[in-house]
Amino acid sequence: MADTAAGSALPPPVPLNVSRTTWPRGLVFHRVHLDLYGATEFNPGIKGNARFSPIRNSAGEAIPTLYGGDSFACAAMESVFHDVPFTPGFKAYDKARLAGQLHARLQADASLVLADLGSKALRKLGIARKRLIDTEKDQYPATRRWAEAIHAQCPDVQGLCWTSRQDDSARALVLFGDRVDPGLLRQAGASRSLAGDAACYGALLDLAEQIGVDIVPGAR
Repeated sequence: MADTAAGSALPPPVPLNVSRTTWPRGLVFHRVHLDLYGATEFNPGIKGNARFSPIRNSAGEAIPTLYGGDSFACAAMESVFHDVPFTPGFKAYDKARLAGQLHARLQADASLVLADLGSKALRKLGIARKRLIDTEKDQYPATRRWAEAIHAQCPDVQGLCWTSRQDDSARALVLFGDRVDPGLLRQAGASRSLAGDAACYGALLDLAEQIGVDIVPGAR
């Protein structure tokens, strides 16, 4: 029976009715990441608490992951501003939290096969968006099980793609590092410091204004 009720994420069924989509060869996507990693370097997938990472394969080994979005705004909303609360008025954001964070533009030299987690495809999977994409952090352990199940049941799938919860005008994606050949991703242009590059910081300030955030030194 298809899931329509609100609440916690459901466990993934076996088998999964996964729809595929492709990220076309050469199409740019945006990544915001710590300077601990190179622009095309995958997070090793050992630490963290995100919707679809860290995850493990069927042998219990960590799956490296790399998140992105189809715009700078999406990448920033899915990272820097991910935890900004839905409260009225302006919220203070400590500028120091931007230290060591970079923006990179990436593209793949071949089309990427991704599991489609858009609204129509989720109906085929039998789970409502509000129980997978729109859940709160307390449900992340359960939503990560879906990523692991898709990885295990769909050996051709190289990652996931969905309409961003943080920016519903954009698509977000996460790639599985063990399914993307080394060298397949390349950087388009130089990385930009979120706080140190004037144009990048200006774009971030514009986005902050849209969501009611004041970026100020020393905010708590």
